[in-house]
Amino acid sequence: MFLRTLVQAGVALLTSISITRAVSVFEDNLDTTEAGHIEIQSKVHNATGIRYVKNSGICETTPNVTQISGYINVGTNMSMWFWFFESRNSPEAAPFTLWLNGGPGCSSMIGLFQENGPCLVNADRNSTVLNPYSWNSLSNMIYIDQPIGTGFSYGTDAVNSTEAAAPFVWTAFQVLFESQLFSKYASREFIFATESYGGHYGPSFVTYFEERNALIASGDIDAVPVVVSALMINNGWYDPLIQNIAYLNFATYAPGYGQLQPDDVLKNISDSLYGSDGCVAQENACYAAGTSTHSNKICRDADNYCINNVFTPAVGDYDSYDIRQNSSALFPPEYYMYYLRKEDVMKKIGAQVKYEECPNAPYEQFVKTGDDARTWLPQLSALANSGMKILIWAGDADMNCNWLGGHASVLAMDWYGNETLHNTPFTNMTINGTPVAAVQNVDNFSFARVYGAGHEVPAFQPQAALEIFSQVIRKEQLHSV
Repeated sequence: MFLRTLVQAGVALLTSISITRAVSVFEDNLDTTEAGHIEIQSKVHNATGIRYVKNSGICETTPNVTQISGYINVGTNMSMWFWFFESRNSPEAAPFTLWLNGGPGCSSMIGLFQENGPCLVNADRNSTVLNPYSWNSLSNMIYIDQPIGTGFSYGTDAVNSTEAAAPFVWTAFQVLFESQLFSKYASREFIFATESYGGHYGPSFVTYFEERNALIASGDIDAVPVVVSALMINNGWYDPLIQNIAYLNFATYAPGYGQLQPDDVLKNISDSLYGSDGCVAQENACYAAGTSTHSNKICRDADNYCINNVFTPAVGDYDSYDIRQNSSALFPPEYYMYYLRKEDVMKKIGAQVKYEECPNAPYEQFVKTGDDARTWLPQLSALANSGMKILIWAGDADMNCNWLGGHASVLAMDWYGNETLHNTPFTNMTINGTPVAAVQNVDNFSFARVYGAGHEVPAFQPQAALEIFSQVIRKEQLHSV
């Protein structure tokens, strides 16, 4: 589900592929731009390169922990913002993790500053405090703002769908791994972590990476493999048909929270779902249209109808990101936005445009193609069927991409573990005896309902999120500690 939609609606398998190409960007011949960036150009990909500053002193203040921030040029006039943090522990052996927020068109600085990054911004909006539960305590972390126009990224936005976004992110990693700055991470365990619209991004991007890896292995293209060893998606938007139905189920009875809407509202939602030209019928028409030329309008109309007649009344007066709150954005606070717009902070980190958390322009591109109404469950199913380490998890107080819809989506996946998952009961995962999640495990696949968490799970339950992340890194099934 679109994050920007809520504003408009008025509601708050690691393979053995080796690196086949030598590094061709050398940093003994660097240029420094007027903005203070160190600039290096790719010798392989046209109109690409990196402009960065190193060890800005912003956010990660742990001694001897390297950070790099700046831009990856992924094409002509296409500057994609990134911020990298070395692992606080054993960086030379720690895995490499990508974090992407969703939207579409929402900045990954959300995850960095509100969820799992090295620091949190204080209420004075002028200072930071170290986050003891930062994921860079276990992994080298990179946060990327995509598509162009999101967050600190700027330039020409050529992305109008999930599918169209994938090649630019792949190109970003080609440029990164080509450079001496990041080439060492190309052979590390690569964790792809994302949330919300990441339910689209994750299956799409990882599938695209694997398709490119196959072309590299066959010799059809000369590039660096981007080999994802684990995929993590929290509160994801996977299958709109299934998840729109789940809005009714969640509003009827949200486990742990009860009935959210009165009976008459629930009846209207049901009628809007199952009527002759209702949400279910329109979503099915969108799926049937596939990628035909007329599919954009069919899917766009389906999305608009389902938002207005199912999602909006199901949410009512609740904060869709945390039904325990009755107005938007109480937690986590937005202090970080003001901090990132400070001129001295921007200068130190090498940002060149004003920070925009979830700007309209990239979002509107996706609206035109009806991308929100399309499913990426087949691709997620194929990744699960391949044996890739996958975690699908969700905070149980989130309604926007609620856990009932997420769970129904994984139960519908076409993969070898389908029957086993259906027959696997939930068990409590505890930390020091306290229940933090209800989990199911089938081989390398896990599902978790995280107790007492809203849409941004690591913000609400940082200790549990870090422990779950650590178990994914170690390729363990989720378990109590």
